[in-house]
Amino acid sequence: MSQASHPVYQRLQSLGINLPPVSVPAAAYVPFVQTGNLVFISGHIAKKPDGTPWVGKLGLDTDTATGQAAARSIAIELMGTLQAAVGGDLGRVKRIVKVMSLVNSTPEFTEQHLVTNGCSELLGEVFGPAVGAHARSAFGVAQIPRGSCVEIELIAEVEVSA
Repeated sequence: MSQASHPVYQRLQSLGINLPPVSVPAAAYVPFVQTGNLVFISGHIAKKPDGTPWVGKLGLDTDTATGQAAARSIAIELMGTLQAAVGGDLGRVKRIVKVMSLVNSTPEFTEQHLVTNGCSELLGEVFGPAVGAHARSAFGVAQIPRGSCVEIELIAEVEVSA
């Protein structure tokens, strides 16, 4: 099946999503590591369309809906990195296994799980329920690099290339 005719790419196109290239790491790590049939994608921080960090603290100066939008933007970045990890073919993704989300939030904020839905729902929409449904953790943290409001990492099962 050609890339353009694969359902994942059809869904991305219908949503008007163009996947970005892999971001250059901001510290001493690599964007992803594959071991066996698992790909571990390093945490991606929320970025605004202009590429600057999406700064904010949930429960102080950022609301849940804005956090969800930030988490959705991270899902797009994660899919771009995952596409690079699988040699440009998201059709090789067998399962989104796990998403871990860190939400820059006040001690009183308790909607980290709702913020993270911005990422989880888009992954489910793009990959479909059989591949996109995943295990998940969502944590509130005191701070995230560069002041970003959300950081998310992902683990995916992929078809191992020959």
